[in-house]
Amino acid sequence: MSNARATHLTRRGILAAGGALGLGAVLAACGDDDTKSGGSDSTASAKASGPWTFKDDRGETVKLDKTPERIVAFVGVAAALHDYGIEVEGVFGPTKTQDGKADVQAGDMDVSKLTVFGNVWDQFNVEQYAAFRPELLISTTFDDAGTLWYVPEASKGKIAKLAPSVAVSVYDRQITEPLQRVWELAESLGADMKAAEVTKAKQDFEAAAERLRKAAKARPEIKVMAGSASTELFYVSGTNLSIDLEYFKALGVNFVEPPEEAKAEGGGWYEGLSWENVDKYDADIIMMDDRSQTIQPADITEGTWKKLPAVKAGQVIARSPEPILSYAKCTPLLTTLAEAIEKAKKVG
Repeated sequence: MSNARATHLTRRGILAAGGALGLGAVLAACGDDDTKSGGSDSTASAKASGPWTFKDDRGETVKLDKTPERIVAFVGVAAALHDYGIEVEGVFGPTKTQDGKADVQAGDMDVSKLTVFGNVWDQFNVEQYAAFRPELLISTTFDDAGTLWYVPEASKGKIAKLAPSVAVSVYDRQITEPLQRVWELAESLGADMKAAEVTKAKQDFEAAAERLRKAAKARPEIKVMAGSASTELFYVSGTNLSIDLEYFKALGVNFVEPPEEAKAEGGGWYEGLSWENVDKYDADIIMMDDRSQTIQPADITEGTWKKLPAVKAGQVIARSPEPILSYAKCTPLLTTLAEAIEKAKKVG
């Protein structure tokens, strides 16, 4: 991947916390041209009547005559709303893998029933979107400028004219904040936030957070590294901008933190290492980016990777740099890390 492309991605602030510098190049090769696979007239389960208002994380307020039903959302946001009973049938972003199965970011949604306006980076079928007659577009934002994630720069103006948008910030804050914002958004769209499964999911999240806090306090010597793999480079994520890592760090987890100057080329998100230098940092546990755009641990063939103490000890776990922002989906992230710290051998 060229340095020009890398700089372009960083400058636009579109790199997620996993820090896969090869995101654009890999995304271009990982999707198909399937832009529609079903859909119906209603895109949300909410049936509330009357005016609808929501102030998003850009400070912008959307006002509609009624609760929107024809909603189009970034797939991860749609997956979170699905967990709260709001069915969004129009999506964009990594929805299907090359074999047509659900991408990890699609959560529990039935992807065969979704209208997909763009499955890969920089793909968004504006004409199809217009024909869908959207009432609202929802996405996340990974920068302080409010850039809508996975909405192409070239067509963002056309897309903006077709429906108002709501942004949930996943930039430089702890995961509890966007979780609460999606909760509020789901509630505004008609979700029953007092339902037993919803309240239990939140309680389970809080219990898992306490478990992680206790594990980190009991074993402060265990060092955790957050990584992401591409063909050319291994990326060590910093914790200062990522919603999951910031929260884990606040709970006491001891992370490998590349120096600021090393993260500068990655916009402050990560340090890129050649595979020859993948052993630069000592770590007892390695959390690896689980997104389909990245190389998964089982598929890494580099000998230097296989020699890492954490890898040899089997102390590699998955990380979701773009977590599905429902309590039900975020609880396992806490539990997995807590269990890894509780059981880890000191190898780094």
